[in-house]
This record gives sequence, structure tokens and C-alpha cells, in this order.
Amino acid sequence: MEAKELIKVGLENAKRITDRTLDGLSTAELSWHPKPDANSIGLIYFHMVRSEDGFVNHIIQGKTPVWEKDKWYLKLNKDINDTGAHYTAEQVANFVVPDMKDVQAYADAVRKQTLKYLKDLTPEDLDKKVVLPPPPPLPKNADGTTPPPHQPPFKNIAGILLLFTVSHLAEHAGEISYIRGLKRGMDK
Repeated sequence: MEAKELIKVGLENAKRITDRTLDGLSTAELSWHPKPDANSIGLIYFHMVRSEDGFVNHIIQGKTPVWEKDKWYLKLNKDINDTGAHYTAEQVANFVVPDMKDVQAYADAVRKQTLKYLKDLTPEDLDKKVVLPPPPPLPKNADGTTPPPHQPPFKNIAGILLLFTVSHLAEHAGEISYIRGLKRGMDK
């Protein structure tokens, strides 16, 4: 099996888990926070889709993300610069979950572009260097010092970033499943 097929299977598995876990959740459940500064299911899902769009379309391919190109920020009533990540506790608490059908339509549009990219991917493409955006500024430590900047958890090549995307989506699918269990109870 080729590497691109393994990546595709990983993406499909994360989607299947996420779709199954989101199925039947009410708006209140999608917006529920286990505690005030903890992410809701809706925020995590939004983050997942924005991340795939940013990683695959923007960073790896150097293209305008689907978010901007197709004006999904307008459809979801979000700021164009909302990356779905690095929110403050206040932003987490105040995040308004968009209509899930719209977020899922955005997810489908992003995945369509990802699969289009994977279709023509060559082994040489997997070794292509990518330019990672600078990390967001870190808050100061309690003693007023600034912590050292985060180092990316991977080498900046396309294949590694694709694998990171798969694991990132799978991790968040697990979080969504866990939060659903906290809210509804086991296997409900």
C-alpha cells in the first residue's frame, strides 16, 4: 500500500469516528463545556476542520484555504482570521457553535480538496519542505518571564505534516467522544 493510501485511510477513520460521535447531538450538547474554560464538542470539531484546511491547503500546498476561497467564514458567521485554535479561556467560554450542518458542509469541502491533493501525490511530494507559520505568542509565566517558544512536534516536510494531520484529527475525535460520554453517559 502506498503512503498516500495509508494517509487517506487514516483520514477516513477519523471522519467515521467523528461522524458517529456527532450523530444525534443537540445544539445544547454541542455547546456544552465540561467546565467553563474547557472546549465544547462544537469548538473541537470546528478546530478540526480549520486545522485540516490550514495544514493541507494552506501550509502544504501554499493555496488559499477553503475557509477564505469559498467564504466559509461568512457562512459560519466567524472572523476571517479565526483559526479555531489558541483561544483564551474567555474565547472558549464565549464560542458560539455554528449550525452543525454548515460546519459539516465546510468539512466536506475541505476533505474534497484534501483528497484531490492526495490523488496526485507522489513519493517525492511527501519529502517537500513546507514553511510552518510562526507559533502564536505565549502568555507570560506566573513570575513574569516568557517561556521558550514552542517547537513544532514534527519535521517540516509534507509527508510528516500529513501524518500529523491524521493523528491530530484522531486525537480530537477521541476528545469529542469522551465529552459526549461525560454529557450523556457511556455508550449513549
